[in-house]
This record gives sequence, structure tokens and C-alpha cells, in this order.
Amino acid sequence: MSYTSARDRLIVALDMPTLEAARTLVHGLDETVSFYKVGLELLFVGGLQFAQELRHMRKRVFLDMKLLDIGNTVERAVNNAAELGVSFLTVHGTDVKTMRAAVSGRGDRPLKLLAVTVLTNLTAEDLVQQGCTMNPGDLAVHRAKLAHETGFDGVIASGQEAERIRAATSPGFLIVSPGIRLAGGGADDQARIMTPDRAIAAGADYLVVGRPITEASDPMVMAETFIRHIKEARAGRAV
Repeated sequence: MSYTSARDRLIVALDMPTLEAARTLVHGLDETVSFYKVGLELLFVGGLQFAQELRHMRKRVFLDMKLLDIGNTVERAVNNAAELGVSFLTVHGTDVKTMRAAVSGRGDRPLKLLAVTVLTNLTAEDLVQQGCTMNPGDLAVHRAKLAHETGFDGVIASGQEAERIRAATSPGFLIVSPGIRLAGGGADDQARIMTPDRAIAAGADYLVVGRPITEASDPMVMAETFIRHIKEARAGRAV
């Protein structure tokens, strides 16, 4: 992978109810943050247009759509998403046919496809309720291997699974980790959390951080804190 600064490895999740709130945060963070996640919460209030607005501000955009449908539908959706010029797009990593369709829809455009392995709010008990006998870690690695073999660029996975996923895939395979919290911070509704230092040391390439920054009394200071942790962890990791 080409050199990416610590600042560019922090993705701030704009999981907010209104575009006004998202715009206020982005403008408040100014040049501190260069990469933002736009997901389902903003989608229904103009999120796709806002993604374009972020691009015009020279920000990178992670479109977190978590696509899962029949191949034809996913292929066409990814084709349209690739035209938006966003950097990352998520597809659920549960079905090889869906992932193959996504790769076909992306074609040779620079959009990075990321497979969602196991949501970070799920526990082993939750998976049993879904009829799955694998634990979250094993299932995440299994789905990461499928995504890697299918031609995806990387995965969304907890930092707790990053080391195993790195060993099971390749050095250039992207690992993007949500559920990141500073030591002593609250877990909110997340079940499998990890500190930024440990996630980066385990092999994560990008960290997705939402509420610890968006709900902080001073979001810029908190963003700078996460960037510092990423920088220090990267310095201690042989890459």
C-alpha cells in the first residue's frame, strides 16, 4: 500500500440524524479530518448529495451502504456508486454471488469494495440466534477469506479479529475497524471494541470512529487524540 498518513487513516462516522448536524461537525473539524463515513442514517435525508459535497471539499468518502441483494441488483447499484467518486463502499460479506456481482459492477474504477464480516455489536449468543454455530472471530476470518478470494479490496472487521484476518489474507488487503474506543471509554452499544493502539498494532489499516468524536465536548481535540494514537501505533508497527 502506498504511504498514507495517520491523519488519513482516521474515518469519522457521520452517523447523525440531520445534514445540518453533519455539516456543522465537518466544518468544525476543518482540516483535522480528511475522511468521512456516510451511512444509512444520512442516506434518507440527502446523504448521497452530501457525499458529493464532501468530495467538493476535497474530503474522502466511505459510503457505508452494506449492500445485500441478488447479484443483478448489487451489480447495478455498485456500478452507480462507482460513478459517485467515493473511496470505499461496503457490501455484506455473507454471499459469494453478491460479492462477485459487486466486483463486476465496480469494473476497473478505483472504488474500494469492503466486505462487512461480523457487525461489532454482535456476540456469539447473537450469532446462535441467527442459526450460526461459529463464534464472531472465526466467522469474521472465514468471510474475510471469501472476500479476499472474490477480489474485494478489504473488509470491515473488529480490531479483535484484525491479526487473524491479516494472517489469512495478504499484506495489501485492507482492514477497516469500527468499534474503536479510547481506554476507559464507554462501549455504547458495541460488543467487540478495541483501543486505537491495539487495533493498529493488530493490523488494522483504517479506524472508524463515531460517537467518541461526534458527541465529544470538543470534537477537534478528540479527533486529534485519535490521530496521535494512530501515529504512535503506526510508528511501533513494522510496515
